[in-house]
Amino acid sequence: MATNSKYTEDWLPINSIMNGMIILDNKWKVTGVKIRPRNIFILDQASQDAVLIALKNLYNLLDFEFWIISADRPVDISLYLSQLQLLYNQTQKQHVRKLIMEDIEKANMYTANNVVDTEYYLLFREKNDDTIQKRIRLLINNLASCGLAAAQTSNEDLRVLMDNFLNGGSSTEFGAVMPG
Repeated sequence: MATNSKYTEDWLPINSIMNGMIILDNKWKVTGVKIRPRNIFILDQASQDAVLIALKNLYNLLDFEFWIISADRPVDISLYLSQLQLLYNQTQKQHVRKLIMEDIEKANMYTANNVVDTEYYLLFREKNDDTIQKRIRLLINNLASCGLAAAQTSNEDLRVLMDNFLNGGSSTEFGAVMPG
């Protein structure tokens, strides 16, 4: 580890990110689940209460250290914008073109304002692969009983989390340096 480095990455004990886990230098693995967002506040009061009670029961069930993290991820709508532009170019009817142009303008507004999706994670650390898989299944199944869908973190999820914490949400691209 380079202790005199000015780069945060050089201070972190991260060996690699693979199989949906951050592998640390000391062989611990950080992993968990990504929870699909759900607005429970549009539900009736009894349903909201049931979800909150189920989450409380889940948190009380967990007998290991865990972290709940929310992270913003930039929304990429460039493909959607391209498809709208193609549709606009192919459409002859003026009233339809006007509607498509309104959608394009609205999409451009989102792009100009750096719109993000908020993602939710429940992470933990563990060395034993069997224990990791048991905990992942426990979390996914119990979150499902709370009415929430979850899946194990992917390598990309973990890289986005690292970018959020280390680079203020800016994605890093390492590679060849281009001459100026």
